[in-house]
Amino acid sequence: MNELYKDPNIWAGLNKPNITIEEADAIIFGIPYDKGVSFRSGASTAPDELRKITYTIDPTTERLESIENMKILDLGNFYGDNIPEIYNKLDEVIERCIKAKKLFTMIGGDHSTTIPVLQCIDKYIDKPLGIIHLDSHFDLCDEMGGDRYSHGCTQRRALELKNTMGFESIYFVGIRSIELQEHRFIKDKNLYLLSAREISEIGIKEACKKVVEKMSEFNHVYITVDIDCLDPAYAPGTGTPQFGGLTSRELLTMLHAFFQLPIIGMDIVEVAPNLDSSSITLFAARKIVTECWGHYFVGNQAKRL
Repeated sequence: MNELYKDPNIWAGLNKPNITIEEADAIIFGIPYDKGVSFRSGASTAPDELRKITYTIDPTTERLESIENMKILDLGNFYGDNIPEIYNKLDEVIERCIKAKKLFTMIGGDHSTTIPVLQCIDKYIDKPLGIIHLDSHFDLCDEMGGDRYSHGCTQRRALELKNTMGFESIYFVGIRSIELQEHRFIKDKNLYLLSAREISEIGIKEACKKVVEKMSEFNHVYITVDIDCLDPAYAPGTGTPQFGGLTSRELLTMLHAFFQLPIIGMDIVEVAPNLDSSSITLFAARKIVTECWGHYFVGNQAKRL
């Protein structure tokens, strides 16, 4: 069994393998599963491949902040042959994170890995959940190829949770593709949506304002980042890239703004190292994770002052 997650030198030296969830500032774990893909596979290797490139970075952010005192606990990978099996393995971990009010980060895997995480969150909160879905796709299919746990069904399954209020709970950001069954499903429905095109037209400040204003209604907010929300120029290593996406600068600016909200967890999914040119996409994922930790840690420090 690979025990890379126990190495204290990963995650910029922030990993503290001998502490508990309750003692950590933030938790991270992987779900190396990509049986939910509809096209090109490879995302199952992302958790460990991402860990491997976190030795050489310093615990600082692009805003020149130090997070050297942040305590990260990497719990390793959760394996399963299907999504319900993964859900059962995650249950206790998500419960403890929520009770201890610890930010947790999940590394997929394809986007179907978000489904068991959201289902576990739903079990342990008692107020409506807000979801920010950063993606080139809606993921609102009821099934794909007969699979109701496909990576194209993530937010359709989210709509079924007891703590989501239908489309009121989800903000779709970066969208630029739609399946025919999704087109029929959302017809005449009111969605909170900022497509990649709209973000380019109205500007990143206005886009951030719209999302933050809406999601401020929630006490619990989860961010799911499908790496293909980025234009393939910035993240080529993914199974279903879509031309015309967000720039890296737009995404980083958005994530900084979103951490004004009560974020309880986040994920980064659909990174496929086998499809990645010069590890560009892995490096993008690394930046996304560490910057978000910085927003969370620095923000919490400011609240203590």
